[in-house]
Amino acid sequence: MRALLALEDGKYFEGESFAATGIRVGEICFNTAMTGYQEVLTDPSYRGQIVAMTYPLIGNYGTNSLDQESRSPHVRGFVIEELSEAPSNWRSEMSLDEYLRKWDIPGVQGIDTRALTRHLRTRGAMKACLTTEKMSTEQAVQRAVDGEGVIGMDYVREVSTPEIYQWDPDDKLSQPWSIANGNGDNKPKLPPIRFRVVAYDYGIKQNILRLLRQKGFGVTVVPAPTTAEQTLALNPDGVFLSNGPGDPSALPYAHKTVADLMGKKPIFGICLGHQILGFAFGGSTFKLKFGHRGANQPVKDLHTGKVAITAQNHGFAVDPESLPKNVEVSHINLNDNTVEGMRHKELPIFSVQYHPEAAPGPHDASYFFSQFADLIDGKKSGK
Repeated sequence: MRALLALEDGKYFEGESFAATGIRVGEICFNTAMTGYQEVLTDPSYRGQIVAMTYPLIGNYGTNSLDQESRSPHVRGFVIEELSEAPSNWRSEMSLDEYLRKWDIPGVQGIDTRALTRHLRTRGAMKACLTTEKMSTEQAVQRAVDGEGVIGMDYVREVSTPEIYQWDPDDKLSQPWSIANGNGDNKPKLPPIRFRVVAYDYGIKQNILRLLRQKGFGVTVVPAPTTAEQTLALNPDGVFLSNGPGDPSALPYAHKTVADLMGKKPIFGICLGHQILGFAFGGSTFKLKFGHRGANQPVKDLHTGKVAITAQNHGFAVDPESLPKNVEVSHINLNDNTVEGMRHKELPIFSVQYHPEAAPGPHDASYFFSQFADLIDGKKSGK
């Protein structure tokens, strides 16, 4: 079945439909990772977006229930060059085609994703319409023009948990996975819980929660609109601000909450949480031309001079000129010098723009969870 991908600037691509059928409109973006398509599909940060993968062959290892970053996929459509119709992996439970059909997400293959990516890099991210229904190119372009994008959109409320819950109280979901240890008594053990933290769910990925527990944190997950007073009533040792979708400037309730928590508890934020923290500091964000999405973004630590290969998924960045003097930029992106990390000079607060849990390095950035523990430890000991 024919599928059409039409961009709001009039550019269009024709391909072959797979997975679900129908019409979907959202911001079109590209991801440069060579693996991890199921993690991309289930990352809540992609809410409201149609994702194109630059790697040419997608679906070759199928999908499984363990690699999901949330309960379900969040992308509105999936664009690839070639679909592997015969997945080959011992962990595979379902083909990519079957998986997307299950969740009613349309896909299109046979697209020149290199040409699409070059176009988006030149013209910038924009709205697009992915359709399997019969309509003219002009009609599809108009659907893209009329549709909603990401600017000004609060998708956080759509993906956040509706109620407070304890992450993995039985320690069954967070154990480090190892093929060498199998299911015997030598299976890696989790450390005892040293600190209790509240994690704001703006669209949190499950591997973040797993790593927090692996680093000795007991985690209480709260909905995005939870107030500072409600969080402080839980008396946590620290506060974690998660990743999430949409426009960070459209979340004034989150800005106020984080500002009210500053100085009361140690805070660690990543991705959208980093951007929300920027607003809480009194700063602002701006939209990147085509965003940072992939597993190969070089980031420099300005204190050590070390460079990490990082996984990223964001379309906005904190404006360094908007930050107050008591906040320093700690990390920068070596591709475009945008802010990748911040640290408060007086309060126990820091953040990074990228995903330290996503393991592209594979362990280049996982030390931030230990730094969070050290920050809490220092606060409790009065250092």
